[in-house]
Amino acid sequence: MDTDAGLVRRLLASQHPQWAELPVERVPSAGTDNAIYRLGDDLAVRLPRIHWSVDNVAKEQKWLPVLAPHLPLAVPVPVAVGEPEEAFPYPWGVVRWLPGEHATVGPAR
Repeated sequence: MDTDAGLVRRLLASQHPQWAELPVERVPSAGTDNAIYRLGDDLAVRLPRIHWSVDNVAKEQKWLPVLAPHLPLAVPVPVAVGEPEEAFPYPWGVVRWLPGEHATVGPAR
């Protein structure tokens, strides 16, 4: 599934208009499951990129808030759910932005 900042902005305008005017920037990722876009300073949008990752969206949105307080590191806790619509046929989510370096960009050492 191809995504871009324009799609993210349209989805936000449709479902979460309070964030639709924030800056949107794609985050480089070596992963295949989700496209990630930084949303303003404190949020990120996660869009499934491939059919096998679609079911994981609901699992993450259910379990990450439950597990987060018990983990020794920060995880991207969901703050909003995005529903499928004509512009994007999969569920998606808005999560808290985690500052730091992306662990999988570049060659493994």
